[in-house]
Amino acid sequence: MWKALTRSLLRNRLAYISVVLLLTGFFGYHATKIELSYNFAKILPEQDSSYIAYQQFKKYFGEDGNVMAVGVKSDNIFKKDFFNDWIKLTKEIKSTGGIKDVLSLGNAYDFVFDDSLEKFNVVPLINKPVLSEEEVKGIKDRINSLPFYEGVIYNKKEKSTLLAITFNEKELNSSRRLEIVDSIKTYCEAFSKKHATEMHYSGMPYIRSAVMKKVSGEMKLFSLLAIIVTAIVLWFFFRSFSTVIFSLLVVIIGVIWALGIMHLCGYKITILSGLLPPLIIVIGIPNCIFFINRYHREYTKHNNKIKSISRMVETMAITLFLANITTAIGFAVLYFTNTALLVEFGIVSAINVLVTYLITLVLIPIILSFLPEPSLKHTKHVEGKRINAFIAFIDHLVQNRRKHIYIVTGIITALGLWGMTQVSVIGFVVDDLPEKDKVYTDLKFFESNFNGILPFEITVDTKKPNGVFADNAQIIYKIKALEKIIAKYPEFSRPLSIDEGIKFSYQAFRGGDTKYYMVPSIGELKKLSDFSATVKGQENKFTGYIDTAKQVTRISYRMQDIGSKKTKELVADLKPKIDSLFKGTDAKVSMTGHSLTFLKGNDYLLNNLIESLLIEIILIALVGLALFRSWKIIVLSKLPCLIPLVITAGVMGFMDIRFKPSTILIFSIAFGIASDGTIYFLTRYRQELKNNKLITVPQAISICVRDMGVSMVYTAVILFSGFSIFIWSSFGGTVALGVLISLTLLVSMCTNLVLLPAILISLSNVISRKEIEESNAVIPEEDIEPIEPIEPVVDSGKDD
Repeated sequence: MWKALTRSLLRNRLAYISVVLLLTGFFGYHATKIELSYNFAKILPEQDSSYIAYQQFKKYFGEDGNVMAVGVKSDNIFKKDFFNDWIKLTKEIKSTGGIKDVLSLGNAYDFVFDDSLEKFNVVPLINKPVLSEEEVKGIKDRINSLPFYEGVIYNKKEKSTLLAITFNEKELNSSRRLEIVDSIKTYCEAFSKKHATEMHYSGMPYIRSAVMKKVSGEMKLFSLLAIIVTAIVLWFFFRSFSTVIFSLLVVIIGVIWALGIMHLCGYKITILSGLLPPLIIVIGIPNCIFFINRYHREYTKHNNKIKSISRMVETMAITLFLANITTAIGFAVLYFTNTALLVEFGIVSAINVLVTYLITLVLIPIILSFLPEPSLKHTKHVEGKRINAFIAFIDHLVQNRRKHIYIVTGIITALGLWGMTQVSVIGFVVDDLPEKDKVYTDLKFFESNFNGILPFEITVDTKKPNGVFADNAQIIYKIKALEKIIAKYPEFSRPLSIDEGIKFSYQAFRGGDTKYYMVPSIGELKKLSDFSATVKGQENKFTGYIDTAKQVTRISYRMQDIGSKKTKELVADLKPKIDSLFKGTDAKVSMTGHSLTFLKGNDYLLNNLIESLLIEIILIALVGLALFRSWKIIVLSKLPCLIPLVITAGVMGFMDIRFKPSTILIFSIAFGIASDGTIYFLTRYRQELKNNKLITVPQAISICVRDMGVSMVYTAVILFSGFSIFIWSSFGGTVALGVLISLTLLVSMCTNLVLLPAILISLSNVISRKEIEESNAVIPEEDIEPIEPIEPVVDSGKDD
């Protein structure tokens, strides 16, 4: 099969190149059409109760994560120039296309009760720029007498205020959101410069925009870094510009195909899929290394270019195919998370790992056939003294120090298991941003000045029209009691609700006295209801807190980013209190909101990623079973892949790196790639035993260690260096992904090159030579020339 493929490739070189170039042009065209995703990532499945509750909320009240906040802290808030410019800033932002509403001190309103007409009027506190400090002081005194605004847009104690900017839903989930946020920041920075005060930005529209900007920038940065790093490492290994250039050309074509396939699948670039281009580069280069290294080894033996290319394909194609299958499985199992974000990333990554392998399989033999025969300089690495001395040292350990290998491995694994017990499971909305990032520090500004900015909603569905005010307005009074309960929790801001609107109205009804900011008795409430029906403009202010049928109402809070664990505890503490309060009514009370569904989705992701890792282990074991037809080999082959995961999890525990979606994802990816090394070694070991009947097991192991060791070390260095580029990310999760995958793959190189051969020798009596030789019906029965046996150097200290 592989001989026929090689003949076809070499005889039809121009035809194959033309097909690849045409397809690259096709996929390249679609790659130019790919867009960033501006929608909030859907994590929870549609049948999840929290997802259903949130969708029901949006049906009645629309998007809750559509408010951006701009905050400032200053002693000059109520100084004439500052206040006038704040009014101007409010108007400028309100006039920006895509903005639905703005609430600030600059456009605050008051309720005034007209005794003669017996109705309420909504009166702006500011009609025009203020002309004197005395006028500003009068506005300040009036705002201080309106509790409705305290803690919502103004914090008297902290001398801070904010602009609450509501986006239109259409622009919220489009590329226009970035333009709108940029326009807002332009206005605000001009204000900041004029008054020498720092502006703070937060809210879901801003956080999402800031994150997507970083994703777009980092995709380009890491693709460039991946090219630079792999080019340097390739040059260090092969000392050949042509090898570096055509290897990079192959993986760059793979990247173009990947982006084109992503667009054809209807997917957009997300925080995860933005990592795909550098991942394809880093994961694709090892295919080139194995092919080129084998080509150079064959050439040093035969000095025949075409024969060396043919034998390169014959010996490496199936091994690399199986290795890429295991890597693809590591991504494909993300399909089982049922989370769109991970499903898209997993599907596209799995497809393109295999596509890049096929591109490599087609182009590398053709390119090598066009190039001159390799010179001594280019094949010198095959006999490199340092690398071969290192491989010889490994062979010595495997042959003579197996007990030491097992003891060291056991100790390190035990430490890893201990460290695993120290790992905490918790996620935050801005989890992946460093604490010095402005998005993070600004979020903390709003938490310290306004008790948070993340949406937390409580809906009350009375199950009947006018149910909110029915039965002597019992729901209104229960909401009053609920707000009193939640006021004891420091994690929440002051609420906005129909009750707060009633308090505001009643204060106006009683002449504006602050002590009447309250929900009145039922008799007073009925009077208030009669008058409120005639309020011009009032419904525009509070219609967002009750539906038109007056059946469903909401209580809107802003909460701190306290993490998934504390949020879960908080909800668990609130739920029985809410159930007890509304007991005896038909009302259904639900806690929902953007932040709550996000944090619950975080836990959902963790559970499903763990399940997907287990599925991955099973699937890769099945691949191994199809390959070797021996459960004994399957069991031992998993140890070199699982031990690095245990050690990495232990490091996470000792370094206080939490389990969260971005870090648990590491294990699925790393296990698939780590399994490659096992496949490389076991298939080569099986070939050696089958094609050289005269060698012993230790001799076969020595041949495999020395033959595959160089390529495995090269690959490990490339992968380690390639994934290490992610330490430059702005996202903590991406940094952790880079560092921990690099660590895992480095450890897996050691276990596959040291532990696995040691186990094979130690268990040679348990797993018979015949069982290994006859275990595989997948690897072709090619006429592979056996390598001359290497007599392992066995010293007198042999311990096994």
